[in-house]
Amino acid sequence: TEAQGILLFFCLFYRVDPYGFERPDDFDYASYEAFFSRYLVVLTRRAIKWSKLPKGEKQSLTLTKMKRYIRKGIPNEHRALIWMIVSGAQANMEQNPGYYHRLLEGEKNDKLVEAIKTDMNRTFPDNIKFRQTADPCLQDTLYNVLIAYGHHNKAVGYCQGMNFIAGYLILITKNEEESFWLLDALIGRILPDYYSPAMMGLKTDQEVLGELLMERHGVMWTLVVSRWFICLFIDILPVETVLRIWDCLFYEGSKIIFRVALTLIKQHQAFILEATNFPDICDKFKQITKGTFVTECHTFMQKIFTEPGTLSMTTIDKLRETCREKLLSQG
Repeated sequence: TEAQGILLFFCLFYRVDPYGFERPDDFDYASYEAFFSRYLVVLTRRAIKWSKLPKGEKQSLTLTKMKRYIRKGIPNEHRALIWMIVSGAQANMEQNPGYYHRLLEGEKNDKLVEAIKTDMNRTFPDNIKFRQTADPCLQDTLYNVLIAYGHHNKAVGYCQGMNFIAGYLILITKNEEESFWLLDALIGRILPDYYSPAMMGLKTDQEVLGELLMERHGVMWTLVVSRWFICLFIDILPVETVLRIWDCLFYEGSKIIFRVALTLIKQHQAFILEATNFPDICDKFKQITKGTFVTECHTFMQKIFTEPGTLSMTTIDKLRETCREKLLSQG
């Protein structure tokens, strides 16, 4: 269609991607053109499939069909709605009318306000929509979402990393209140205890990854990937790949993060093992999150469901229990 042709031109030849991120100086336009021309076929096919669903059926697909549809990618025009429904955010928002606005109108914690304001200009400096010169400036929306969330979940308040996650939610939903409820779904339910002051959930999941890798190098490697977990691959993997990961994360839960991490590491294990010291490991981990393997998001998503083999939430939960006990006993 004409619209897709315009989008393709915009994606390939403009210095800013459709989400507002500036392309880096070393951006490989030729490789991206080759990928996107193939991916456009997939996007078109998926968009037709989703558009054929009867209006009410997007909310009542059978579990098997829903999983299959989501794993193959949610078209951008349906993404916000599907994330809201499958994460439980929609139900929560409907059960609490006016709650978000009451949080914004209520009394503010000065420390929280200061911490969030400090991070505003550090959030996506490479995105034109978050610049103070932008109209509308998404920094204002981001500030509101984070302030409201910090007062809603006082145990967490605000933690670095949440700004990037909220920023992505705003870019996709284009809606403040929906972004707030999706952030609540992620931090309150999907990512257990990642952002609390002690970050016990994050530390536990680092240990779990080490167990799943079953490598003597696991400990050092998991230190490097803590940023993958806390930022949910934002600024690590290409935007389109991150969004495809999040499609599954909202529906299938946090085991998806392990599937992605295991796929990246197992695919490049021999390369990583060449590292002789910690800085070298850090460098190799940066390299494995670049290039065609991660840009080709459709193929990459197929890999994450085959490469690590069977990985159930039950397995993850059992490992979490033992790893958490171990961490607590080390005190």
